[in-house]
Amino acid sequence: MRGLAVGRRYAKALLELVSDAASVERVGRQLDELAATWEGSRELREACESPRVGAEARRRVLDAIAARMGLDATVRGLLRMLGDRRRLRLLPDVAAAYRALCEQRAGRLHAEVTTATPMPEGYYTELAAVLERISGRKVVLVRRTDPEVLGGVVARLGGRVLDGSLRTRLRELEDTLLER
Repeated sequence: MRGLAVGRRYAKALLELVSDAASVERVGRQLDELAATWEGSRELREACESPRVGAEARRRVLDAIAARMGLDATVRGLLRMLGDRRRLRLLPDVAAAYRALCEQRAGRLHAEVTTATPMPEGYYTELAAVLERISGRKVVLVRRTDPEVLGGVVARLGGRVLDGSLRTRLRELEDTLLER
């Protein structure tokens, strides 16, 4: 939890530095790529987190990565600052928080929707409309499938969980029958 809170502070500061919508999107893409690179390279993580690697060597590695990836000056600055403060492990948290802040700023809300099997496109369109009425914001669906849902849908909308799954209904029925 602490990493998420710190990551959010860095993301908020970064978002305040970026001025126009095109830059906001570009920085977001670069942060996602950088976080994926960090998570995908054990060697990079070990080199940057090792106490045996000096600050100057770490800075050279990070500068080389930034140049190779063509990172925006603000993202380069963030990368260097995280490296200097030995907080590079926060990159995925910063990227996730940045995305969430951008969505919030745009008035959009991500809803994770889980069904037992993939549903027809019309179902998702109708579900998005219902979730938009509930939240009062534009909803972007993130679709997932999980056979354990059995049927129905589980929607995570912000901090709320709307569980209309068959699995949950069966558990509720079982609890009711066991009470009697």
